[in-house]
Amino acid sequence: MFHQIWAAVLYLYGLVFNSMSQCPEHSQLTMLEVGEKETPDPHLGTWYFIAGAAPTKEELATFDSVDNIVFNMATGSAPRQLQLRAAIRTKNGICVPRKWIYHLTEGKGNTDLRTEGRPDMKTDLFSSSCPGGIMLKETGEGYQRFLLYNRSPHPPEKCVEEFQSLTSCLDFKVFLVTPRNQEACQLSSK
Repeated sequence: MFHQIWAAVLYLYGLVFNSMSQCPEHSQLTMLEVGEKETPDPHLGTWYFIAGAAPTKEELATFDSVDNIVFNMATGSAPRQLQLRAAIRTKNGICVPRKWIYHLTEGKGNTDLRTEGRPDMKTDLFSSSCPGGIMLKETGEGYQRFLLYNRSPHPPEKCVEEFQSLTSCLDFKVFLVTPRNQEACQLSSK
């Protein structure tokens, strides 16, 4: 009988502790799905880099000098290929163009993107509760980070707060928000 009472007390304690937890359920981190023959059409077009989160400061160091980044995602020249162009505005006002080619790996419902020329890098797409938002998880040799993007360069502050709360609960305790004080650079057409 003592064991049953003790088990009930521990169960109730667990319920109370979980209800007080500030962390959202892991189920709120929903991987986006792309059908086997499809391209991620809803994710094509212009995106703005808003924030990043990582377990350590070093994993976000590449963004320290960034004021803002605008991206354009387009279908590539081959099936299941995506072309990503970026215009990076540094804090000292310089515009730096970049481009990547992503390959969607085979498999139904898979959103595992592989970066051409970087076999160690993996990118997963996740939904965001923020309107017009998307989250990416980049994993490579020696780093992992979550990145928040939005269709608007200035999404509601609540979006950034929810992203920080979610990533913090996943032990990504270092957080960076791009200042976005300067005008975005123009994306090159090449």
